[in-house]
Amino acid sequence: MHAIEKILARASGKDSVRAGEIVNCRVDLAEVNDLYPQTIHSFYEMGGRRVHSPDRITFILDHYAPASSIQQAENQKFMREFCREQGIELLFDVNSGVCHQVMVDHGLVYPGMVLIATDSHTTTHGALGAFGTGVGATDLAVILATGHLWLRVPEILRIHLTGRLSVGVYAKDVILHIIGRLGADYAIYKAVEFTGPVVKELSVSERMALCNMTTEMGAKCAYIQPDQVTLGFLKGKVKRNLEPVETDPDFQYAEELFFDVSAIPPQLAVPSSVDNVRPLSELVGTPVHQAYLGSCTGGRAEDLAVAARILKGRRVHKDTRLVVVPASRDVFLEALQRGDVAALVEAGATFVTPGCAACLGTHEGILAAGEVCIASTNRNFPGRMGHTQSAVYLGSPAAVAAAALNGRITDPCEILAELERKES
Repeated sequence: MHAIEKILARASGKDSVRAGEIVNCRVDLAEVNDLYPQTIHSFYEMGGRRVHSPDRITFILDHYAPASSIQQAENQKFMREFCREQGIELLFDVNSGVCHQVMVDHGLVYPGMVLIATDSHTTTHGALGAFGTGVGATDLAVILATGHLWLRVPEILRIHLTGRLSVGVYAKDVILHIIGRLGADYAIYKAVEFTGPVVKELSVSERMALCNMTTEMGAKCAYIQPDQVTLGFLKGKVKRNLEPVETDPDFQYAEELFFDVSAIPPQLAVPSSVDNVRPLSELVGTPVHQAYLGSCTGGRAEDLAVAARILKGRRVHKDTRLVVVPASRDVFLEALQRGDVAALVEAGATFVTPGCAACLGTHEGILAAGEVCIASTNRNFPGRMGHTQSAVYLGSPAAVAAAALNGRITDPCEILAELERKES
């Protein structure tokens, strides 16, 4: 069996499972965000009175942090009251950040667990060897009531990464390239595992970016086999014995794909589809009104450090806004201590509350008609970050910072190569 199958077998009390099988799994952690007050309504409509396992439930108020309308404020109040009534102590309020980063920061994610959340980018947690997937309000309400949820065991495809990343090329470029080659519907209800020497060299932050974006190719979940990088990252965060699950050596994947990252230059997803991907070099010179650095894909401390390195001692272009949204409070504090916040603010960046912010087009940096934005986020559909007649390009944090510097799409490789020459 594959590690993912072993995780689902253990969660469902079975010796083994296979692709296509329906299993009823014990959920180790269920997360609800402030987009989904319907989860609570559905819980009561099902006859729920007390949640099954309050210690395995977390509510994270991240999408509207802080509330920008009366309705949002009412929804958040409703969720706070529910948590108090039900004895749910894992409530993270509007000062915490994006759910996927907050759960990792607080040691709630670990190898071998089943994590289900009301957010499609829960695939992120495959980077730590967890089975993570997103569901809607009704399914999450079932978990609140029973502690379990049925799942279909997914087929598993393997993406093997070889070669060496060039200076200025990041995990975001790699996954955009893959999505552009395969398409937005290639992995519908499949699990995507990343393997190969390139993966072993990636930080946990970069692994999270890879797994996060598998949602944009339809994946049910993602997976990277935990190694010493994983275990070192989790040490001190997770208060339990870590027991990574191993895939059997004779396991047969539904499909195996191979990519040489040495040949991948910086990439951009072009409006208005994540699988409409082109080399950044073909778009150099495109004017940019806003550069947006943040989200559960590209708002971690490493991402802010890359941007600070490019912009330190320089100024954001006079015709461009740089909006920075740390993925969490812990990310913000780390960037503050490292001096990256100061470097970005002095360069002209605007910082907003850690959370989802303009990534979902509701507040803190939304776009007007005709405006162009380059973002380190995960989606660029029409209206995703504001007006339906705005345009969003998706790229790496380095590409975002380079565009902010010059007011137009710019190859970050040239800037970073120059910095390396100076530093050497």
